[in-house]
Amino acid sequence: MADTALPAFWQRMDHAEQALCLRVNRGCRRPAVRAFFAAVSRAGDGSLWYALMAAVAVLDPGGGWHNALMMAITGAIGAALYKLLKTRLVRERPFISHAGILCGATPLDRYSFPSGHTLHAVSFTILAGAHYPWLLPALVPLALAMAASRVVLGLHYPSDVAAGAIIGAALATTSLAIGSI
Repeated sequence: MADTALPAFWQRMDHAEQALCLRVNRGCRRPAVRAFFAAVSRAGDGSLWYALMAAVAVLDPGGGWHNALMMAITGAIGAALYKLLKTRLVRERPFISHAGILCGATPLDRYSFPSGHTLHAVSFTILAGAHYPWLLPALVPLALAMAASRVVLGLHYPSDVAAGAIIGAALATTSLAIGSI
């Protein structure tokens, strides 16, 4: 009996996640919603975070270069980690696996787990917020919108986004702990 309980649990979880993806992805049928989330998602491709690092380095003469370097190293480790996980776990994106889910933006790679956009959004929000708390009112909603965009656009499952957020938070807090030594 115990042998069938775990697979049945995962099947129920998969079904619930697929249903949630289908429901959230309906937003892609509205051009304004699709355009908003596609733009937010594109910002998370890297350009926004590179600009943030450059601004921190230039505009904070005290420790900006150190904070920007911490963000760059953490970002590079995050990129390497999520690429490693994606190539090992090979979870297909929702729009590939489920015919009812529309692809609202071009994916950067083939696989879904974990969400690199969410990983970096959470990581950079925590790192920037630790040194520049006045940025949090802008960065937190942006990070949440980036995370949501991944599911709305049919590119990730909610568990991909949750995993990305957990990994990003762990990397950022580890980086802050090492940086304070």
